Amino acid sequence: MGCAMFEIEVTKPLPRLSLNDGQTGFAIVMRRKGRPVGFWLDSPAGKRILEPAEIGERVIAEAGQTLLAEAIREEMAPPFPTTVPSVTVAICTKDRPNDLAILLKSLQTSIPAAARRNVAMEIMVVDNAPSDDRTRQTVLSFPGTRYAQEPKTGLNFARNRAVLEARGDWVAFMDDDVSADAGWLDGFLDAAVAYADAGCITGLVLPLELETEAQILFEKRGGFRVMGFQRAVHRPFCEGKRFYPCFPGLFGTGANMAVRRDVVRALGGFDEALDTGAPLPGGGDLDMFYRTIRAGYALVYEPSALVFHRHRRKMKELRRQYWSWGLGFMSFAAKSYRTDPPARRHLRRAINGEFKRPLFQLGKSLLRRDGVSSALVLAQLWGCMAGLMGGYDRSLRRIEEIRRRHA
Repeated sequence: MGCAMFEIEVTKPLPRLSLNDGQTGFAIVMRRKGRPVGFWLDSPAGKRILEPAEIGERVIAEAGQTLLAEAIREEMAPPFPTTVPSVTVAICTKDRPNDLAILLKSLQTSIPAAARRNVAMEIMVVDNAPSDDRTRQTVLSFPGTRYAQEPKTGLNFARNRAVLEARGDWVAFMDDDVSADAGWLDGFLDAAVAYADAGCITGLVLPLELETEAQILFEKRGGFRVMGFQRAVHRPFCEGKRFYPCFPGLFGTGANMAVRRDVVRALGGFDEALDTGAPLPGGGDLDMFYRTIRAGYALVYEPSALVFHRHRRKMKELRRQYWSWGLGFMSFAAKSYRTDPPARRHLRRAINGEFKRPLFQLGKSLLRRDGVSSALVLAQLWGCMAGLMGGYDRSLRRIEEIRRRHA
């Protein structure tokens, strides 16, 4: 029941698209001169062919505003600067050598781009508490890739190891289940050069495949596309914005984020009580985004810094993802409420909204008798409750025990 994945370049004659046997829908990435400008997911009943005229109408409907903005940006864009920041691409991974190999292969396209723009770029893999030698052997098969090991289990332990080991001005984190687009480095550098006050840059995340019901459902519910296809610049704390800067998904995702090395070090690194693995698999990116903004730095979302993510293939895995989102956000919010008193009013609003929105979605799902969506919403609500009822404090105790074991 998978969707066929297509990419179309809108500056060229539009193609005629057709589905193969077993495919039930179209998933189309739209580009203008290589830069992503839109994404379109559709499962038209009984329709197996899309003609160029239909595609053209949909391109205008889905991406017309972005196409106009891109044309203006191109006219106004300055030439490449002679001075660009150096970057360390950091991949924190645990026992997933096959996924890692796919990502490392995709990053090879960034090497000539780095040479063209005269930027010092390194690729580093942080092997988090490995159970065997497969990750190290995978890294050795990609010459020039650095290998580091972090024995303490937990993503934020690994992220802090990456920050410690990195040589670049920026540390660009990618999850090991993504694949980098050929234009990722150019997009990141464009944003980094344009905004000298940026402390963090996030990028667009689109699906790598849509082969299962769980993957298609996740993407239909919005996936990671909250920020869309136009650059957004977020400035420090603003009283006029109701939830800002506390709302989840507002800035992007840790699957594709870059932090300025001096900024993250000044902030004390990533909070190791968040993103600790299975017990609390989330919240670390939200916390870093929030602290970056609160420290007075800009956060830039740049859609041309694109990666493709392999979504959860099974419904059980997808339910756990929604649970982890609820748990991670509420654990971050509980921590921030304690440590940042001036922002408590905004945090209360964000916490209330994080309960109200799923409850509204649950009501709609029940009216439609959509048991699958109801199960996802309930998983998220359950995660929210677990996070609000001591999730962060439990994690603090857990990481102290981990540190004692590795002292």
